[in-house]
Amino acid sequence: MPTPKRLLLLSALLFSCLPTAKAHTIAMIGTGDVGSALGVALAREGHTVVYGSRNPDRDKVRELVARTGNNASAASQSDAAAQADIVILAIPPLVVEDTTRALGDLTGKIVIDPTNPMRLVDGRFERAVDDTSNTEIIQAAAPGAYVVKAFSTVTWQTMLEPDTRAGAISVPIAGDNPAAKDTVAKLIVALGLEPIDVGVARDARWVEGMLLLWINNRFSDRQAFEFHLRPIAE
Repeated sequence: MPTPKRLLLLSALLFSCLPTAKAHTIAMIGTGDVGSALGVALAREGHTVVYGSRNPDRDKVRELVARTGNNASAASQSDAAAQADIVILAIPPLVVEDTTRALGDLTGKIVIDPTNPMRLVDGRFERAVDDTSNTEIIQAAAPGAYVVKAFSTVTWQTMLEPDTRAGAISVPIAGDNPAAKDTVAKLIVALGLEPIDVGVARDARWVEGMLLLWINNRFSDRQAFEFHLRPIAE
């Protein structure tokens, strides 16, 4: 039986050889920095992006749709989700449960969770949930969906321009459905990033902690850093 180390290597090698992702209709729930960056980047790869907004007629949203191109559009959050086969929750991290339930039936859809549940306590960021993760919360709210944690450790600037960073940039992914993770991995590869499968939905809580380390150093007097998960060759 392959060792865990060998399985990790085989997984990384498989992802590095994945073909270009097929075109999807993607509901981008949220139009802030993360939603805008991912929407533009994914449309650039040929996907159809529908921005889900509480006010899709706002000038800011109209401008984003025009900038995104490739037949992008905007709709209410529930209407955007209904049109899509992939839903990305680029929303404030502490509203994921309510927002997921408000989107309607997500059965059979891939739901990507790029959020990190954290709050500011005494000048530093700490986890805002105990003994769970946002990925698990979303999965419980939409049990028929295939929820995958991804993009939660990557800044929105990197999503737009990964080539400006020195070296490969890893994107840890976690979820319970292997086929859904495979689809998300293909999206990540197409964006010029490197997917690393780190486990099931329960393991998303450790991924969420990675950003806490990054952000607390980045906005303090300690040494700022970037990180990359490097596959190990035996």
